[in-house]
Amino acid sequence: MNMKLHKAQRHQVKLRLGLSGASGFGKTYSALLLAYGITNDWSKIAIIDTENGSASLYSHLGDYNVLTLDEPYTPERYIQAIETCELSEIDVIIIDSITHEWNGKGGCLEIHESLGGKFQDWAKVSPRHQAFIDKILNSRCHIITTVRRKIDYSMDTDMSGKSKVIKHGTKEVTREGYEYELTTNFELINDKHLVKASKDRTGLFMGFPEFIVSSETGKKLIEWCNSGISLEDVKLEIKEADSLEALKVIYEKYPTLKKSTHPLIMQRKEELENVSSQLVINDEIVQPQNLETNGTSNQQ
Repeated sequence: MNMKLHKAQRHQVKLRLGLSGASGFGKTYSALLLAYGITNDWSKIAIIDTENGSASLYSHLGDYNVLTLDEPYTPERYIQAIETCELSEIDVIIIDSITHEWNGKGGCLEIHESLGGKFQDWAKVSPRHQAFIDKILNSRCHIITTVRRKIDYSMDTDMSGKSKVIKHGTKEVTREGYEYELTTNFELINDKHLVKASKDRTGLFMGFPEFIVSSETGKKLIEWCNSGISLEDVKLEIKEADSLEALKVIYEKYPTLKKSTHPLIMQRKEELENVSSQLVINDEIVQPQNLETNGTSNQQ
């Protein structure tokens, strides 16, 4: 296999956002505000709701779409729900929440237990879970996922010196490592909807004080997404290429997009070769020695 260095390039991407927090911390509400900031059109937002109808509690915000997903919460049913949203020309999909796919009725932990609960049984469960993760990562839509966090409590003292019980979210209830797949992951730290960035590839939020998510947060994220090279622009270059050499230049110019552009390159290559073959045929037709066979012989 040949290895080759290439210059780093930033391409336009689809967001993969995470929102995690304990129950009551505002995951659904924050996800909706983020989604609206990204698309600026409520009708282009869909929530896959596994939280007993909680998605409809905020219908006063706008006319977004809801897909209710009941048990069993198998990876395949989540995948089907995502595909349903994609076919409906949705821009932003909110999966509220992905916790059930892992720890809900019919989810991966229950599937594993039903197979016997042995370590080797994960060989049958893990590929199904990975197919769900891959569906999120490869979707043509922006995707926001919410994740429950296990709840812990502590005694804190307020400004007046009074003690009160504070609820905290601790470990995310999904398979460990999911956060690393995301563009940005926001952790809701209390019931005041304050968040901190626990993962951030954009560089917009990491290291900054806690803040409250708003539609402006979504606008900042979509601006970051759109600041790179657009795959649509590269597709247009391929379509307008007028020679095989031009196609080769385009293919080498965007090395990190080769997987996406390869089938388009091959399709355009075939089109150019067909045009070239036709030109050769037409050239043969108009040659002097072929005029007679085409019914246009000159009289001597």
